[in-house]
Amino acid sequence: QVQLVESGGGLVQPGGSLRLSCVASGRIGTIHTMAWYRQAPEKQREKVALISLSGSTNYADSVKGRFIISRDNAANSVYLQMASLKPDDTAVYYCNADIRPSGLAIRRNYWGQGTQVTVSS
Repeated sequence: QVQLVESGGGLVQPGGSLRLSCVASGRIGTIHTMAWYRQAPEKQREKVALISLSGSTNYADSVKGRFIISRDNAANSVYLQMASLKPDDTAVYYCNADIRPSGLAIRRNYWGQGTQVTVSS
């Protein structure tokens, strides 16, 4: 069994910063692409940022220049450093990863349970 657990969400004022973390645990073989998604109330879930196994990244236009995604392969972790936060960034943020579980030859896609980020004065 593989699990993703996020942490680091909370309430922050506009212009502030937060750092989200996500750690994968369980029977992990290889963690391929890792990503952060978010879902605001009454909106569809959207991809925020993605990082490949080799470290290549891409970002949604709405967060370019403000958010940075990074990963620590030794720690099975992915991070999202968020700066210059805006009220529109308010959402539940989800960690997502393509993982080949230990002992299996195929990748599976996993989601974390989400962490709330609220940007408000």
